[in-house]
Amino acid sequence: MASVPRKAAGAASRGEAAAVLPGVDRAGDDLNNRIFFRLFQVANTLQRQAVKELGITTVQWAVLGALSDPRTTQGMSVGTLADFLIVSRQNLDGVLKRLERDGLVERVADAGDKRARMVRLTREGLAFWANLRERIFQFYDQAAGSLAFDQRVALAHCLNELQRDLTNVRLAQPRRERSSAKRRSRQ
Repeated sequence: MASVPRKAAGAASRGEAAAVLPGVDRAGDDLNNRIFFRLFQVANTLQRQAVKELGITTVQWAVLGALSDPRTTQGMSVGTLADFLIVSRQNLDGVLKRLERDGLVERVADAGDKRARMVRLTREGLAFWANLRERIFQFYDQAAGSLAFDQRVALAHCLNELQRDLTNVRLAQPRRERSSAKRRSRQ
């Protein structure tokens, strides 16, 4: 198959997008595509390096960090923890099961409502986190070492803005269901 030069491919896709959304300036599409693809790559690199260097996944890291907050000594409900981490309860449940298996977290009855369950660090989890925290600071220093302090502040600000804007995305057309796309491809 012959390859299409990048500029031509980009122009074609911008032309197609402009045809779909007349009057919309598509000049920033290539830049936006690069930004979001780079975010995807950065997240995957962070995941790979966390497992390689720290021995835990980024979600395990985030769970332990959230539960280590002194304000959560009684624990956090699974729903509150899922909302805080912006993950589904189902995905979080699998992570919690692995952390429970490793003796780092436990689910206990809520003091105010015996039917409700709270997640908290165990003694082993607290010790593990205390040891891991020093390694995390080394990880941060190496990962962000080439960025000046003010660049890190600007990056944190930009990421906060991007996350806020992402939560407000509402596309005019509803998403296509996969099954209908499969049916159309078979016809």
